[in-house]
Amino acid sequence: MAYLTGGVFIFLLLVVFFCDRAVSKAAKGKLYSGTTEIPYIKAGLLPGTSKYVSSGKLNPYYAYRVEAAIRLLRSGKITYIIISGDNSSRFYNEPAQMRADLLRAGIDSSRIFADYAGFRTFDSMVRLKAIFGQDSVTVISQPFQNERAIYIASREGIFAIGFNARDVDTRGGVKVQVREKLARVKVFLDYLLGAEPKFLGEKIPVP
Repeated sequence: MAYLTGGVFIFLLLVVFFCDRAVSKAAKGKLYSGTTEIPYIKAGLLPGTSKYVSSGKLNPYYAYRVEAAIRLLRSGKITYIIISGDNSSRFYNEPAQMRADLLRAGIDSSRIFADYAGFRTFDSMVRLKAIFGQDSVTVISQPFQNERAIYIASREGIFAIGFNARDVDTRGGVKVQVREKLARVKVFLDYLLGAEPKFLGEKIPVP
């Protein structure tokens, strides 16, 4: 029994390793940290996350992503930005929070498009093409999520690059990295099982 349990554990570790490496490999040479070297792509995608952590403090992942999006827009390396996040209740609306902060920073509202059904990265990337009609995009998030989004984009026929927001080097950041490893396995399961976004809906044209 112990031998069997050990074998299953090793197999699971190999699955996690394979999925992690495949996702990272798909993003090789497609991640940028500066506005000077990143090429122009018409649309950017800003994935949502909670603005505040459970203690009530500002979530640094959120703050750094919005900060990076503003930099990219002001540098002229994207023209439009699609803000994609969870809008599961009237008390929780990631796109509305991101939109408000972008407007507060002086970004023109005509350059902002909201995706209220981006419940997870998979949904955001599939809807990017199916709903917003984009076949190329700059994803704006921390490197780990950019890599996963780029992998999903490659499966969806979308050319994607990533603009890296500042990462978070804390104990909480370690927990996020562990969840990321499992999320990468989930991506492969999604495609194996033929998963679809929670919602699709009417098309929203981006000029």
